[in-house]
Amino acid sequence: MLVLGAGGSQSRDATSNSIPIIYKGRVANGQFRPDLIANGVVIVEVKSVEKLLPVHEAQVLTYLKLTQIHVGLIINFNTPAIRQGLKRISL
Repeated sequence: MLVLGAGGSQSRDATSNSIPIIYKGRVANGQFRPDLIANGVVIVEVKSVEKLLPVHEAQVLTYLKLTQIHVGLIINFNTPAIRQGLKRISL
């Protein structure tokens, strides 16, 4: 996971490159890996698919709930214009 800090500086977050799955207070086997967490306030999920599906939105919603971050962004690069491939999701 690439973490962007204030001012656009980049750093690798070696200690928390994935999100643990916690169910009823216990850590389960497995982890979620968002593509990008920008400045700790936006989760960005990058796709290159013909069409965004409900499962893609559900994936970002899961990341938002697990991290308690309130804003997510799905970017689909398989569109004629990048604006057509943007989907904002919030809790």
